[in-house]
Amino acid sequence: MRYREGGDLDTSSIQDRRGRGGGLGGGRGIAVGGGGLGLVGLLIVVLVQVLGGGGGAGAGAGLGALEGLGPGETADNSALEQSCDDSGDANDSVECAVVADIDSIQDYWSQALGGRYVPTDTVFFSDQVSTQCGGATSGSGPFYCPADRFVYIDLTFFDTLRSQFGAQGGAFPNAYVLAHEYGHHVQNLLGTNRQVTPGEAGADSGSVRLELQADCYAGAWANHAETVPDESGAPLIADITQDDIDRALDTAGRIGDDFIQENLGGGTVDQDTFTHGSSEQRQRWFLTGYETGDPAQCDTFATDDLG
Repeated sequence: MRYREGGDLDTSSIQDRRGRGGGLGGGRGIAVGGGGLGLVGLLIVVLVQVLGGGGGAGAGAGLGALEGLGPGETADNSALEQSCDDSGDANDSVECAVVADIDSIQDYWSQALGGRYVPTDTVFFSDQVSTQCGGATSGSGPFYCPADRFVYIDLTFFDTLRSQFGAQGGAFPNAYVLAHEYGHHVQNLLGTNRQVTPGEAGADSGSVRLELQADCYAGAWANHAETVPDESGAPLIADITQDDIDRALDTAGRIGDDFIQENLGGGTVDQDTFTHGSSEQRQRWFLTGYETGDPAQCDTFATDDLG
């Protein structure tokens, strides 16, 4: 995966809270996970008491950019702005690549959905973070909080994918993870998440359908990533290779419920506890989005065949 040289990166949709603390207070709504760590203690449906339901499309409406910060917690993008001022910086820096990915993903959805798409922020944190869905730790993996409409990630998660899950890793698999989380944001804006009962599990459950649809949405973005223009009229992402796609599929396969249960859990696969879908399903729905480039083909709630 290669990023265009000479373009501008917009860090305004990042809240860099790394090293700023942040308590583990309660919250309303329930966070939606995307990394697939819903098992073996790495909880992605985050650790919170559900006080106000799932956080509908209107949850968090009107929030300012820094609302939802915990006591003593601030966002400081100054270092990020200095190190990631050119899109070419994304070729050498993971955090700059994440900025470029988020810019591209949001440019795509702004064009695909028009006025229905409302841009949102990604929060960089370390160790722990306070959200309107409650508190989370780095062990939660990346997640989306419908209540405040933010994506949250500790960037060390990408190292965890390689070291603990055995994923090949790379810039494009990282982008796939982010695109999946922004898929949850799209679901929140469209009200799709209201079709799911919080805590629902099972191979055909709404939770699995929600996650597979987010995988498909990530694939749809990937199909357009080399052509979707930024504000200058040129795409931020210059090249995605077949090796990149293969690496993303490798990642999808290693965060399926069955892979995690068998290889990182107790060794027994229990479909009744599935919350994200099997490895094969996650790969299939990412490919559905990627090969068609059409989010309309991602309606996992309208099919009896999830794969």
